[in-house]
Amino acid sequence: MEMEKLEKSIGYDFSDPGLLRHAMTHSSYANEHGMEKSASNERLEFLGDAVLELVSSEFLYRDYPNLPEGDMSKLRAALVCEPTLARCAQEIDLPDYLLLSKGEDATGGRMRDSIVSDALESLIGAIYLDGGIEPARHFVQTYILTDIEHKRLFYDSKTTLQEVVQAEGGSRLVYEVVDESGPDHAKQFTVEVRRGNELLGRGKGRSKKNAEQQAAYEALLALHRIGDLKLF
Repeated sequence: MEMEKLEKSIGYDFSDPGLLRHAMTHSSYANEHGMEKSASNERLEFLGDAVLELVSSEFLYRDYPNLPEGDMSKLRAALVCEPTLARCAQEIDLPDYLLLSKGEDATGGRMRDSIVSDALESLIGAIYLDGGIEPARHFVQTYILTDIEHKRLFYDSKTTLQEVVQAEGGSRLVYEVVDESGPDHAKQFTVEVRRGNELLGRGKGRSKKNAEQQAAYEALLALHRIGDLKLF
């Protein structure tokens, strides 16, 4: 029943429901239950990664006819990087359906970007095996290849913000952790980015790096809103 809810969420009914369960099975769950190594979603993740690369590459080739190869590669990287995929997975509540060992679940695995993004790629692989390239393409275009300018900005946010500050000849940027919360296995960091005494942005994340990225992203959006920077 739980997997049927996920099917409804993504708008795809599996002919072979076992493929969906396979896609949600983390290696820790397979190990804990004495299953074969092939019962985990690692092989499906490998396949889904290839399908995602093909579909996203084709999309960029067709929809961005004037974009050079190097820029297409950078944009594709922004669209399929781990944090981006994890966000996409959270939007369809995919973490709720992951099959994890008790230990992995208790230590925050359900919200770990690496696990969640791999599961999303496994889901793509499962859809491809179940229905072929067209439903896989539809899924990728519907749930991943969206809100592209914001995803590109988030991926390059620290670099972009640094370039903006340097162009203005201002003080150097300083990222500071201002709060840590949660147990050691599920830390939540809050980071502020400042230019001199000026607070530019604040971000939260499960790692300092992700929190810094979020802070830079929020700073860019704030500069855009007040008219100091045109982003889109």
